[in-house]
Amino acid sequence: MLARWLYSLVFYLATPYLLYRLNARGKLNPAYRERKRERFGLYDREPLSKSIWIHTVSVGELIAAQPLIEQLLQDYPEIPVVVTTMTPTGSDRVVAAFDKRVHHVYLPYDMPGAMIRFLDCFNPLVSVIMETELWPNMIHYTRRRGVPVIVANARMSERSAEGYNKVKLLVRPMLREISVIAAQAIPDGDRFVELGLPSTSLKVTGTVKFDLAIDDELKQKAVDLRKAWGNERPVFVAASTHEGEDAQVLKAFKHIKNTLDNALLVLVPRHPERFDSVALLVEQKGWVLARHSLSDVVSADTSVVLGDTMGELLKLLGASDVAFIGGSLEPVGGHNMLEALAMGTPAITGPHVINFQVVADLLTELDVLSTVTTPLGLGQTALSMLQDTACREKLAVKGLQVVDENRGAMGSLLDIIHGYLPGNLPG
Repeated sequence: MLARWLYSLVFYLATPYLLYRLNARGKLNPAYRERKRERFGLYDREPLSKSIWIHTVSVGELIAAQPLIEQLLQDYPEIPVVVTTMTPTGSDRVVAAFDKRVHHVYLPYDMPGAMIRFLDCFNPLVSVIMETELWPNMIHYTRRRGVPVIVANARMSERSAEGYNKVKLLVRPMLREISVIAAQAIPDGDRFVELGLPSTSLKVTGTVKFDLAIDDELKQKAVDLRKAWGNERPVFVAASTHEGEDAQVLKAFKHIKNTLDNALLVLVPRHPERFDSVALLVEQKGWVLARHSLSDVVSADTSVVLGDTMGELLKLLGASDVAFIGGSLEPVGGHNMLEALAMGTPAITGPHVINFQVVADLLTELDVLSTVTTPLGLGQTALSMLQDTACREKLAVKGLQVVDENRGAMGSLLDIIHGYLPGNLPG
């Protein structure tokens, strides 16, 4: 109690800094300066009488949650679904995926007053937190209302557990208020229990990342895009790159170009505020650039396509021959390599994949994921795949098979959620 009170006090005292940070980030992405009232639980709308609340911190978690949200919309058409995010990119993805079929706001800062106002406005019957976005006041005030808190697709690395253990006076009471943690793997679950989660609140369901929904329309869009680029050109995509990785990818691409002169690089920065700076970097290196957002024509002279749009990564992956998954050459923690495999594109990653360790270990064991540590290693591995069509196609087929064989976590998660909703599963 005292620990959470002190935590809340620090949050309130930090309000000027939080506002400054929003304005500072708004210089690169103006969306951060918009809808500030939502960050404090202030809304110009009529309250809902009930809802199903899904929290996804940003784009990656939202993509993983999409099949879940679609199923809940179908199973409970009479109950509004509220989706919260923390970032403008996540917000944009919610709107693109669901439009007005769901209610969407930013999750308020973790202050008692803001969380109470949020709960008063949306009156959730159940809350589902994707991944491990654990906020003490969010969980406390939700449970104080008698609302179940489910942490879905939960993961807990050794490093994260060490960090949580340093503030165990705050973390242990928080974990005891969680209704269910649906962990990705047994080691994740064990770490939650060691931190204070009652073992009766733990379920190991696997990762919902395998349950990614790919429809025929998306596949056809990828085929059409590839045709526009040129079916005869080898295409290498670098997806979700972070600061410091773009230059490394360009070095790797130079190695590829030395052998495959007609190769095309599709470079997709993770964050939109970096689009312009990455475009400048590409041009400074002397490459002919086409910006996807401007529908620039990709001619025979074009060497790099900048994927500077939101919500189209799957299509870009599907239109490519080989994919590098960013956030892994730099110590970011990696991104979802299953998106590439689900689109039939072999994947390469760097060594820093702690955010997807369970998935990466499985894919490596099954020989459908390659790991590199340097730009040269990336260039050599990608070149080898681009040159060997038979091997690449074999990897693509095997990758799709692995994704299909490991589906099912979403069904287990839905069963948990259904158990907390009125009347359980309708019909």
